[in-house]
Amino acid sequence: MKKRIITGLVGGIGFLYLVFLGGVPYSLFILVLATIGYYEFLKMNHTNFFSIQGILGLLSVIAIILGLNPIVPFFERLSILHIFIISLWIFLAFVVFVKNEITFDQISILLVGAIYVSFGFGFMLKARLIENGFALTLFVLITTWASDSGAYFSGRFFGKNKLWPEISPKKTIEGSIGGILLAIVAGLLMNQILHFTSIMTTVVLASILVSIVGQIGDLVESALKRSKGVKDSGNLLPGHGGVLDRFDSLIFTFPILFLLFNL
Repeated sequence: MKKRIITGLVGGIGFLYLVFLGGVPYSLFILVLATIGYYEFLKMNHTNFFSIQGILGLLSVIAIILGLNPIVPFFERLSILHIFIISLWIFLAFVVFVKNEITFDQISILLVGAIYVSFGFGFMLKARLIENGFALTLFVLITTWASDSGAYFSGRFFGKNKLWPEISPKKTIEGSIGGILLAIVAGLLMNQILHFTSIMTTVVLASILVSIVGQIGDLVESALKRSKGVKDSGNLLPGHGGVLDRFDSLIFTFPILFLLFNL
């Protein structure tokens, strides 16, 4: 517990500082996180990070992130659809070139992983780069972290009824409700600081959405790890596991909240 709290505090403060800086430092940090996240995904799928298919997958991750955020001039000419089609074609052609030594099933998993990682971290970056992006990013981060903390401690002290035992045996309904409630409190507090809207119903609904979507992201990561027979995606963060373990909720909340705020 002590290790988890210390890592969370130090990592959280460092992350918030980079969010505050924005620009190149934050962009590079997101690309590093995405690279580590995809490395963890490859490792769980018993694929060498430095294999040709591993490198192709990583290049797809980076290309999709840069396609979502045209901070490199070359990518200003390409839509995300162009990048996705090119990535898909290269992956499929690779199966032919290696004479089926790497199967379509294996390539499909790596492509899904590339999309999973790149869209999550890509929108994490995109949310920060838009006008008023600092406030939006801060709102999503704080409410998601509050939801995670509320779910963890509510489940730890009050949890009795299992939420989804086939996927994550330790998660409880009480924990899920606690996460939603603390997310609402955090969302209302952040709105008072950031002045998003005067309509409290909007803030409450957005906070509930963040919590529910974040919990779904957590369950998706749990399902992935359970299918691969691993406890954590990695061990980079003491007490938290790997990058995908720590960012599983945010990988889902940022795309959804970004699209919601830009409807």
